[in-house]
Amino acid sequence: MTAHHRTALSVNLNKVALVRNTRHLGIPSVTHAAHMCLSAGAHGITVHPRPDERHIRPQDVWDLADLMRQWPGREFNIEGNPFHNLMDVAQSVCRLGGRVDQLTFVPDSEGQFTSDHGWSFPADAQRLRPLIAQAQALGARVSLFMDADAAAMASARAVGADRVELYTEPYAAAWHTPQRGAQLQRFAQAAQAAIDAGLGVNAGHDLNLDNLTAFAQAVPGLLEVSIGHALMADALDRGYSATVRAYLACLEQP
Repeated sequence: MTAHHRTALSVNLNKVALVRNTRHLGIPSVTHAAHMCLSAGAHGITVHPRPDERHIRPQDVWDLADLMRQWPGREFNIEGNPFHNLMDVAQSVCRLGGRVDQLTFVPDSEGQFTSDHGWSFPADAQRLRPLIAQAQALGARVSLFMDADAAAMASARAVGADRVELYTEPYAAAWHTPQRGAQLQRFAQAAQAAIDAGLGVNAGHDLNLDNLTAFAQAVPGLLEVSIGHALMADALDRGYSATVRAYLACLEQP
C-alpha cells in the first residue's frame, strides 16, 4: 500500500450500506462514501459482505471494485468468513477484472451481530491452510483476524497467512479503566510476536478518535487499521472528509 502515514487507514463502509438498506432509494451511496473517504486521504476501503446481505451486498462489492480502478495505490480489503461467502465474492470480483488487495478471514457465524473473536490454533489450522493458498492464488494478501495472543502468532504464519488483524475490542473496552495499560502491553506483545514470526500487523474493532493514537503509538509495526462503526458515527456529525482527516491526524501523532 502506498501510504503517507506510519499506519494506513482503511474505512469500513458496512454501516453506510446498513442505512441504505432500510429503504429502496439507493441512498446513502456506498460508492459515493468510498469516493469521499479516498479523496480525503483514506488509504483503503474495507467491506464485510455477510451471507444475509444485511449491509454490504455483492453488487456493492463489484461497484467498489470498479471504483478502486480509479485509485491506484489505494487498497480494497474484503473481510468475512472464508467458509461462508467470502471466497465466492472474491472470485467474482476477479472474474469481472477487478482486484482484491487483501482478504481478511474472520471466524464469525452467519447470523453473528459483529465479529467478536479470532481464529483458534491449532483447531482451525488444517481447514484454513488450503483457503489461504486459494486466496493468494487470486493475488490477494491474506490477513487472519486474531485475538491478541502472542503464543498464536507463529501458528498463524505457519498456515501461510501474510498478516494478522488484531481484534481490538478488549483494548477499547478497557480504555476508561485501570486495565488500559495492561491491554496496551498485551497488544504490543502480540504484535511483536507477529513481527517475529514474519507477519504484518493490522488491527481493528472499536478503535475511535479517543483511543486510536495511543494504540498506534504503543503497538509496534502497525501497518493498517480498519475502522467502520465509530468513523461512520463521527461522520454523521463531521462529514466524511473531516472525519477521515481527523482519523489520519490520530495516526500522524509521533
